[in-house]
Amino acid sequence: MVVAEVPKLASAAEYFFKRGVEGKQFRPTILLLMATALNVRVTDALAAESADIVPSELRVRQRGIAEITEMIHVASLLHDDVLDDADTRRGVGSLNFVMGNKISVLAGDFLLSRACVALAALKNTEVVSLLATVVEHLVTGETMQMTSTTDQRHSMDYYMQKTYYKTASLISNSCKAIALLAGQSAEVAMLAYEYGKNLGLAFQLIDDVLDFTGTSASLGKGSLSDISHGIITAPILFAMEEFPQLRTVVNQLEKDPTNVDIALEYLGKSKGIQRTRELAIEHANLAAAAIGSLPETDDEDVKRSRRALIDLTHRVISRNK
Repeated sequence: MVVAEVPKLASAAEYFFKRGVEGKQFRPTILLLMATALNVRVTDALAAESADIVPSELRVRQRGIAEITEMIHVASLLHDDVLDDADTRRGVGSLNFVMGNKISVLAGDFLLSRACVALAALKNTEVVSLLATVVEHLVTGETMQMTSTTDQRHSMDYYMQKTYYKTASLISNSCKAIALLAGQSAEVAMLAYEYGKNLGLAFQLIDDVLDFTGTSASLGKGSLSDISHGIITAPILFAMEEFPQLRTVVNQLEKDPTNVDIALEYLGKSKGIQRTRELAIEHANLAAAAIGSLPETDDEDVKRSRRALIDLTHRVISRNK
């Protein structure tokens, strides 16, 4: 899908799709597993709506959702790296560092445009609306992060809403789109959505932990990247509940870099890391419960895919990169 008339634009747009740069293609894997996990008979009324779609064509359209989702995701990475002035991504030089901010922004725009073209080709207005909303959420989440007040930066509710917009909305609405293309009921589509939403939140919460406990070589960005840029994440928010004086320290992070070390001292004395892991586990369990609530089936391929989706909830929690 990533084809451009200008070679440099094509090269830039393909940059994060190269093996070893973006990683293990987490989102497409989830969506393809979800497609098989929902490969069950639907009611006659719903089946009539998608009767013209043969199984092979449905699979192609669902794979298209996986491709569109990854293009939207990579486009958001390109734009985020420019906004954050990042120089690495998954241990490789970020595109803005390698080719400059202008090419990076244009490559992100190009990927979004290609995603829109592919989305329109599906000819499903509900799916188009879902993924258009995702793009809106990505912009909203980034704006929330950039323009938050002091009180908002200290609010766990605000943080979780921002996290949903920036991370979980894409995978949750894409999972729902997979269900809608298959002609599933609103209830089943919502279970797919809940799986994606809670898995996405769990993934980000573990990312928050790894930003303090991992190494820059194993993460998509340098270790301590968030707090070094004055971005307050779940571990620090939990630590602030135990040590209110930490609020003053984090308010001065960008003005005085030495406050990062002070904040880390408070974090080390707190249960911030532990409580963040516990919250991630809660969301992972909710994701697994959503899969467990799907309609029963005797199809072995369907059951195998559902077990794999549940296994992913455990992998998200136990990962170290």
